[in-house]
Amino acid sequence: MSRSRFRRGRHRALGVVAVTLLALLVPAPAFGAESVASLRDQVRAGTLDSTHGSLKTCDWCMSTLVTASGTDRPLSTDGPVGWGADDLAAALHLPAQDTGQDRRGTVAVITGGAYPSEESDLAAYRARYGLPPCTVASGCLKITDLDGGPPPEPTDARYDEAGANETSLDVDMASASCPSCRIIDVKIPAEDAIGGPVEQIRKAMGDLAHAVDTAIALGADAVSMSFGFPNDDSPEAQAIGRRLDHPGVAIVASSGDGGFRAVNRIGWPSNLPWVTAAGGVRLPAEGNGFRLMGWPWAGSGCDTNQPGAFGAPEAVSALCGGHRATADVSAVSEDIAVYRTYAPYTQQTNPWNIGGGTSMSAPFIAGLYARGGHTAGVHGPNTIYSAPSGAFTDITIGSNYSQQTGEPNCLDDAPALCKAGPGWDGLTGVGLPNGLSGF
Repeated sequence: MSRSRFRRGRHRALGVVAVTLLALLVPAPAFGAESVASLRDQVRAGTLDSTHGSLKTCDWCMSTLVTASGTDRPLSTDGPVGWGADDLAAALHLPAQDTGQDRRGTVAVITGGAYPSEESDLAAYRARYGLPPCTVASGCLKITDLDGGPPPEPTDARYDEAGANETSLDVDMASASCPSCRIIDVKIPAEDAIGGPVEQIRKAMGDLAHAVDTAIALGADAVSMSFGFPNDDSPEAQAIGRRLDHPGVAIVASSGDGGFRAVNRIGWPSNLPWVTAAGGVRLPAEGNGFRLMGWPWAGSGCDTNQPGAFGAPEAVSALCGGHRATADVSAVSEDIAVYRTYAPYTQQTNPWNIGGGTSMSAPFIAGLYARGGHTAGVHGPNTIYSAPSGAFTDITIGSNYSQQTGEPNCLDDAPALCKAGPGWDGLTGVGLPNGLSGF
């Protein structure tokens, strides 16, 4: 199954999770020649995407898992294949981590579903990349329900596994970007990640806003939301959106995995001007370094029901008639190594997966905000746009416009919204962080 065929069909609101996860029950063939080493070579060459398909982890999750060649099962291996925490630190020129003894920031991720092995899985990921331990007992890791109480117990293997897929992506990326941060995982009900009628979606949006409040009450300096709900300009949705306005806390959302979208079709909450919208970058190797380019499915577009992003230059908002343009900034969102053992539905035996999507970007950027330690002056993406010269690597290669999506031809009307180029563009925002000076 090709990636393009899957992506065109995966944005339907109903049935995606059920169909996808039922397909995972088909026995996987042997990997044959696809050894960890050969798969790693494909990641470095940037060709894994063309030889494997992908599966969306849940209806509203901005994440996918790479599938084993010729199957609809996640590609799982006994060792990491995708880019690890060490690769990401090198690509973004992050400073050497400290020992983890002085916890100087707290990053929260909003996830869903039960995940009993979350702490041990996170420990395995961190140990693999030499990151300091982060445990519940030490106070570094806190896992709660929507109201800050104990985490939910397993109830539905299918949806709990889908939630664990998303959660493992989020906590691994928060760890990679801020090894010394405390991590808070606030879990919304699993059903919030499932498509349904508008009333159900708005209930899920309200739960997400409540979870953000809980995270902040527990001490979060930055909060990541790897979900993207349909654009909704109703008074009810606008009121819920205003609840995500938290000056002094970095609120970060994935920009979406559907590429360029028509006016007022970019997802909520990345469309909100007081939320930092995190786009995506590809990272194929080139010599001893990397060839940076925009991820072709990263979301971008305009929301004319919202004012311009807080702090964005007039030239950026002008592309949308003075209104909200996304994205603001980017992180690596393709071929990422993820560790997860919890698979109650598919009975997956190998722990390492390869993840992608702007779900990877939101927790990574939130971690950088928390690690930078200057969130007191943050209000939406304002400090991103006022960062010193050189704080971000400008991405000038790539496009997220495709005629396959049926969207208007951005390349004729406003190419900066869908094509990477010098300065800000909708695909990558101001670019990829270059160290911590932008945070």
